[in-house]
Amino acid sequence: MTLRLRFRHWLGAQVRRSRAYLNEVAVIGHEDREARGFYSFGQGSAIMAPQGIMYNTEHIRVGNGVLIGPNVSLSAGITVGQEMIESPAVKIGSRTVVGRGTHIVGHWDIEIGEDVLIGPNVYITDQNHTYENPNTPIAAQPGIEAAVSIGSGSWLATNVVILPGTRIGENTVVAAGAVVRGEFPSHVVLAGVPARIVKARTGTGTWQKVGKE
Repeated sequence: MTLRLRFRHWLGAQVRRSRAYLNEVAVIGHEDREARGFYSFGQGSAIMAPQGIMYNTEHIRVGNGVLIGPNVSLSAGITVGQEMIESPAVKIGSRTVVGRGTHIVGHWDIEIGEDVLIGPNVYITDQNHTYENPNTPIAAQPGIEAAVSIGSGSWLATNVVILPGTRIGENTVVAAGAVVRGEFPSHVVLAGVPARIVKARTGTGTWQKVGKE
């Protein structure tokens, strides 16, 4: 191994060690100044570094023991200082885990229950574009807003998209890549684009297939 290559390995190790240290100390905990900017930020909760974009956190409520992964974007509205119809506009229940790269964008009312598992790269929003007028650019047409709720104990797998108006019951599984809109009961498995119920819990405690998987 040449001297240059040995130096490169040594320097790379120092950079990785420094990056790991910086990410560790950059975690936002409930006693940090950034946490005090939230509507509320519960005991034992943390936002891992590097943090994603965070807008108007004064309208975001984080429960106790919540773990939010790296590169997660949390926003109330899409511009700094945007006024909210209701506050908090985004509510994350205690002991919920939010996977890396997820975006939670609330404009009116997003409520995530307790003990929810949210996988990487999930997108949750309560506002969407409309395209009713074919002669007007979509960006210039008025958006729609509808409250979103995710029941306690549920699991949203990787790359799930939750659209405005979605209401998911408790202890529900949403399969990877599903695009969800509508209201669904507790104790079901959702999958597909658009998402539908593929399994449901019966009164005897067993799982029953619904339609074709």
